Amino acid sequence: MTEAWGVLAAVLSSALGGTSIGATRFLVSAIDPLAIGSFRFGIGFLLLLPVALLRGRQWPPRRDWPAVAGLGLLFFAAFPILFNASLIFTTAARGALALSTLPLLTMVVGAALGSEPLTARKTAGVLVAISGVSIALLTGLATAPAGAWHGDLLMVGAALCMALYSIWSKPFIRRSGPISFTTLAMAAGAAFLILASVLRGSFAPVAAFGPPQWFGALYLGAFGSALTFYLWAFALERTTPTRVAISVTVNPIAASLVGAALLDEPLRWNLVVGIVTVFAGIWIATTQSRPKTTGEADPALQELR
Repeated sequence: MTEAWGVLAAVLSSALGGTSIGATRFLVSAIDPLAIGSFRFGIGFLLLLPVALLRGRQWPPRRDWPAVAGLGLLFFAAFPILFNASLIFTTAARGALALSTLPLLTMVVGAALGSEPLTARKTAGVLVAISGVSIALLTGLATAPAGAWHGDLLMVGAALCMALYSIWSKPFIRRSGPISFTTLAMAAGAAFLILASVLRGSFAPVAAFGPPQWFGALYLGAFGSALTFYLWAFALERTTPTRVAISVTVNPIAASLVGAALLDEPLRWNLVVGIVTVFAGIWIATTQSRPKTTGEADPALQELR
């Protein structure tokens, strides 16, 4: 049941991430990727900090601080810069599909680093989920702006950052809990982004912000940062990185549904089929086949399960 809660948290995190693509796409025409990341993770840190202090959970021990800061720079600095920059060159649909390579990258990197075994069931589930995303975004991929491949490659780079973070952060999350770890890691990434934004003058366009831009920035901070990445860390504490990563295939589905609800974008057959296929892939990858046994199972084996 603990693992099921982890998978559910990962799916909810990815669904929120899908709505964040729309907010990022909206803001990228007003401010640069550094400033967007500064708002997203600066606000996210300010919201998570009081929660972490009130809960009174153990903070990462001092010996872990350099590693936690490094992971924070990887996930909360390098990832958003690549993610936000990719949406300058490519469409939201293509960017979402490129980000959906995350479970495949996590599975391959995890197997290469020896942190998670590569199983036929996980591989099948990942491939089915990615095919579901491809089906869902079928119409959106037909037309692409010139040079969209630059954005696609940047998004794959962002997915690689996320895959490495998901694998390397798991032991630190176990030691201190998801809120304490995420708050400290996010602080490191936000501090870097804010400093870089100040030095580059990235906050200058903020003077011209209207209510829509402020709403987009606040939404990214509260839902696209604090809640999304707390749920991601919560999931990593309870299940494997690949099972968490496969939930990212929900991301473009959520983005498409938000577009249909708020922007009157039509729901076509490919989106419905894609949703069913994505969830079938998640089910395959996150469940285990039960081996046929004759007689009563060994109690020691039951414990290992």
